[in-house]
Amino acid sequence: MMKDQPLALDDFFESTKGDLEKKIATTITDKKIILILNHGKRLRPLLAHLSFKVCTGGKETPYQYQKALEGAVAIELAHTASLVHDDIIDKDKERRGKPAFYIKEGIPNALLLGHRMLAIGFNIALNHGDESAKLYIDTWNEILSGELKEVNFNKKEIKNNSHEISIKSKIFTEYNKIINMKTASLFSSACKAGAIEAEASGEILTILANYGREIGLAYQLADDLVDLENGEMLDSVIVPLLNRLENKTVNNNSFKLRAIRKKLAKNSSKIKQMYIGEIKRHVKKAEKLSKSEKIPPSSYKDLLIEAPVYIINKMLREIKIAI
Repeated sequence: MMKDQPLALDDFFESTKGDLEKKIATTITDKKIILILNHGKRLRPLLAHLSFKVCTGGKETPYQYQKALEGAVAIELAHTASLVHDDIIDKDKERRGKPAFYIKEGIPNALLLGHRMLAIGFNIALNHGDESAKLYIDTWNEILSGELKEVNFNKKEIKNNSHEISIKSKIFTEYNKIINMKTASLFSSACKAGAIEAEASGEILTILANYGREIGLAYQLADDLVDLENGEMLDSVIVPLLNRLENKTVNNNSFKLRAIRKKLAKNSSKIKQMYIGEIKRHVKKAEKLSKSEKIPPSSYKDLLIEAPVYIINKMLREIKIAI
């Protein structure tokens, strides 16, 4: 593509996804892992590759391009492994409209295949250097911390929250902590990993990591807003916090759960507006980071600026909302 020819984000993502699918097919030999990986959106590795191109300005060698794609495969492996394990923890029977892997193959197979995916991803990262390997381990540790915080969420943490539903209330504070660790951390690391593949250093790594985190936060909020509008708020908008609370609620404490559910239903319109406001706030922060003077001008930087609104609006299109 000529240097002065404008790029379309749709075209860039479509082309990159095609190359990524080819790289997955040549990198992964386990047929069951290939099956698990099928039909993924590939959003995190696509952002990783966009960050890579931003840092190279499109002047990378074919070898560097293929190596960056391989690094993106490691990101997709880690993300998909987390989904396999999440389905077991949350007892979700479907994934992308089809039976969850553990439903088809059993929990032992799902757990072990998830671990194998993580091992393959780490091996790729290790082959890409110490910095990539450390980022992989640190990211997975942060994701696990979010998972553990979610699983061990204590109903006592929100017992004094009965008088208020707001972004600053205890339940939303806990919710934000969890999505920051579980979801946003991988978006952040994906963007940073792409920059590392381009041999970037210094402030640009921090800028792109923060950029990815803001997109990740906006993305999870948008995903939950879709659930809210589809009438699934009580089961998913507060991620599974209410489910965890329900599992822990017994005897005379059960009224607390009912009160919280009733309160959330009553305030659904207010919560919707809160979500939209928070989504816009994170998108604007991502846009501001993408415009940093530390990032050299190029057609790929233009795509970086465009990506936050594009990604979130694509998610919200289902419920006919645009930011």
